[in-house]
Amino acid sequence: QVQLVESGGGLVQAGGSLRLSCLVSGTRFSDAAANWYRQAPGKQRELVAGIDSGGGTNYGNSVKGRFTISRDNAKNMVYLQMNSLKPEDTADYYCNLVQGNMNNWGQGTQVTVSS
Repeated sequence: QVQLVESGGGLVQAGGSLRLSCLVSGTRFSDAAANWYRQAPGKQRELVAGIDSGGGTNYGNSVKGRFTISRDNAKNMVYLQMNSLKPEDTADYYCNLVQGNMNNWGQGTQVTVSS
């Protein structure tokens, strides 16, 4: 059974930083692509950043230059380093794993950025 457990969310002031972590278990993590999505109240879930099995990355336009996604295959971890946070970054952040025809989600972690 594939499990994704996010951590690292919290309350931060605008301009601050947070690092989200996602621990993956139950699958061969190194073969999978991993993504971070977010969903703000009343809005659709959107892709924040993704990293493929080879380490290639992509970012949503609103976070380019501020957020960095990375992975540690030895630890089965995916990270999202978020810098220069803005109030509009406030959302629930979800870890997502895509592997073959499998698409798995974590339970989410809340990020609140105060102005």
